[in-house]
Amino acid sequence: MKNIKSLIATVITLTVILFSMQSCYTPDPLYGKWADNQGNSINFVSDGTYNADINIQGTKVSYSGDWTVIENVLIFSFSDGGSINTEWDINGSMLKLTWTPKDGSDTVTLTLYHIVK
Repeated sequence: MKNIKSLIATVITLTVILFSMQSCYTPDPLYGKWADNQGNSINFVSDGTYNADINIQGTKVSYSGDWTVIENVLIFSFSDGGSINTEWDINGSMLKLTWTPKDGSDTVTLTLYHIVK
């Protein structure tokens, strides 16, 4: 009888912990659309996909694919193959990162503003 009470107490405790952990879920701060006044924008979707328009040497280039975050590294995988890794930082509603074009041209330093959550 003592073992059953102990087992029930353990199950209840674990259930309470599990529900409290789920209720503390915080969405990723990157979700939503980020843009600047130079035509650059990145839309991070909660399903792990993104769409980006990056102004590279005066030409708007569109990208799409999947994104992943590992600590302060943001990984953009392109839907047509390849990927780039970049460090990122958020300060309030400003996102800073460096975009490396697939064609190997000069990198683009971006400071984007969170315009849509």
